[in-house]
Amino acid sequence: MSSDKTDSDVAFIGALAAMLKDSDLNEIEVRRDYAEDDALKVRLSKAKPATIQQVAPAPQAAPAPFMAAAPAAPIAATAAPEAPAPANDPASNPGMVPSPMVGTAYLAPEPGAATFVSVGDKVTEGQTILIIEAMKTMNQIPAPRAGTLRTILVSDGDPVEFGSPLVVIE
Repeated sequence: MSSDKTDSDVAFIGALAAMLKDSDLNEIEVRRDYAEDDALKVRLSKAKPATIQQVAPAPQAAPAPFMAAAPAAPIAATAAPEAPAPANDPASNPGMVPSPMVGTAYLAPEPGAATFVSVGDKVTEGQTILIIEAMKTMNQIPAPRAGTLRTILVSDGDPVEFGSPLVVIE
């Protein structure tokens, strides 16, 4: 009977993962209390990173007319260096692999072991490139496509957010 419960839990987790992947949800939290009531609590969360990213370029339109005003000069100076950064930003690279969850990134299966991949390695689709620990569970992060690993954007033990750039595969 516990096997049936385990199978249904695995199916439930798979369905939640598919929902997370196919929607613009960025977090699903599930809490199940195995007591007499067998209570289940579910929390869904939606991120709005696109709105934040779209707001950032707006100050570029205003710097020239307001350059003479002293308070606006620091804003223009701040906006100007940010404009070229996205072009060189690895996060804007089409080969960037984002974090599918919030957690702690690890580049090796255990402390002291060899890393899963190194810069310059050829990776195959589905090959584990790193793991993310979330809620005391080690989640293998597979390469979404085959290619050459150009950049590793996280260090071992770094905290990552949903959508954080992890690696660039070209």
